[in-house]
Amino acid sequence: MAENTTAMAQNFIHDFIDEDLAAGGAYEGKRVHTRFPPEPNGYLHIGHAKAIYVDFGTAAKYGGICNLRMDDTNPTKEDEEYVDAIKEDIHWLGYDWEDRFYFASDYFEEMYRFAVELIRAGKAYVCQLTPEELSANRGDINTPAVSPYRDRPIEESLDLFQRMRAGEFPDGAMTLRAKIDLASGNFNLRDPALYRIKHMAHHRTGNDWCIYPMYDFAHPLEDALEGITHSLCTMEFEAHRPLYDWVVENVSIPYHKPRQIEFARLGINYTVMSKRKLRQLVEEGKVSGWDDPRMPTLCGMRRRGYTPASIRAFSEQIGVAKADSTVEYSFLEHCLRADLDDTARRVMAVLRPVKCTITNYPEGQSETFVLDDHPKHPEMGTHTVTFSRNLYIEAEDFMEEPVKKYKRLSPNGLECRLRGAYIIRCTGCVRDENGNVTEVLCEYDPNSRGGDPADGRKIRGAAIHWVDAATAVDAEVRLYDNLFSDPEPDAAGKNFMDCLNPDSLEVLTGCKVEAALADAQFPESYQFMRQGYFCVDNRDSRPDALVFNRAVSLKDSFKAGK
Repeated sequence: MAENTTAMAQNFIHDFIDEDLAAGGAYEGKRVHTRFPPEPNGYLHIGHAKAIYVDFGTAAKYGGICNLRMDDTNPTKEDEEYVDAIKEDIHWLGYDWEDRFYFASDYFEEMYRFAVELIRAGKAYVCQLTPEELSANRGDINTPAVSPYRDRPIEESLDLFQRMRAGEFPDGAMTLRAKIDLASGNFNLRDPALYRIKHMAHHRTGNDWCIYPMYDFAHPLEDALEGITHSLCTMEFEAHRPLYDWVVENVSIPYHKPRQIEFARLGINYTVMSKRKLRQLVEEGKVSGWDDPRMPTLCGMRRRGYTPASIRAFSEQIGVAKADSTVEYSFLEHCLRADLDDTARRVMAVLRPVKCTITNYPEGQSETFVLDDHPKHPEMGTHTVTFSRNLYIEAEDFMEEPVKKYKRLSPNGLECRLRGAYIIRCTGCVRDENGNVTEVLCEYDPNSRGGDPADGRKIRGAAIHWVDAATAVDAEVRLYDNLFSDPEPDAAGKNFMDCLNPDSLEVLTGCKVEAALADAQFPESYQFMRQGYFCVDNRDSRPDALVFNRAVSLKDSFKAGK
């Protein structure tokens, strides 16, 4: 499991918790107990990472504990595949629930008993309104809702509810509704549904049940049964809080009333974070899968080369607030770049290679150079590269007719450094029958080993990375951009599928990387000098066919205070 050393700064949630823990507070002398309750119907994304950080981080800040609970009350798209993936992602981020792992389905029998209690107390009833009738009778802010079944005799509702469980009625024929207030200005209190009929096998309980509790009924019961002190959730549940409180106050559960506190959910430009929409991208083949490196899923970000530390730093630095806001995607990249700049080994890779021949270097001769793995961290060690007459350089590092201020190789006598090796100057090039440059011809200064001329002359040309043709390893490199070209693909009135970026992936084949990368393995990250930060693809790469994903470029486009 990744080491988690991120300290959580004080925020408004902690102010509320401090009040509860203070003398006379609701939880004076008690241990803070939170929970993270994802539904196992898809893969976690960067928005969930913020919630994980808030739930687990808050518990850690107070020396408390945090449960992991699968909210599996809707069998429609829930699956063990997602359960396993969620656990893997949370561990990867550096958090652990120890032995506090639960399923909402663990409580199905208890929830049913609580529902029967509410019916017996005259606080719930079986309703037979169709969805269309229910909508027509919902009323508005000035008009109460109407339910012709609200005064149904208790014994009749009990009988119907038992028969619902027994499977006598089809999907949608009946619901169990709470009897609260049909005139409430909060529409969540206008006799909300507590149970619905759904004849569908559940990933854990199979066909034992054909009625399933609604989230607003199940969630407060789960929190209360597990002893949660603070139920932290996003702002869309603020209007549901009175119903949350009503449920735990009106059942015979050993009294324990968790405090629900809401915070703003994460929004990032150039992406969508609806699991339904992410699923659509996968099912329609717009991406290669949930772990496509362009996806905001944690498995996709991990495959691309994001690190747990960078995501935790991002979650900490964006803060926790009440008001919704949109964070720039470039800031997420900024956090990754800051982490990799400190931890990634430096190596050389040529992505668009052209042959470079050092014409005055002896044929058949070879030598080695020792390069630092990191210029700021000598403790990371060194590695060796070979040098010979035939090299590969980037095609863009040669221009036969250079433009103004071009300071790389061209037949104009300008000298350039080969990183860590020698000073060279270009003497010409070789073209094929179509006029394409196939070889750059250069001469080297044998007295400049290490990249510095012996006579101390000033070198005006750029430093160029290279690889030895004799030992270079072939690789495929994948360059990623935003999946969407529109900064607000999820905005009202837009079809997010129309906002896809056709240039979000560029695949480069025939790339040349230095021999030290022959045994590169996921998840180690590397800085390809002058190119960006890369890691081995954890799905497609093989020892005999390396594939590298660019996690992020070297250039930081995020501007603080922008």
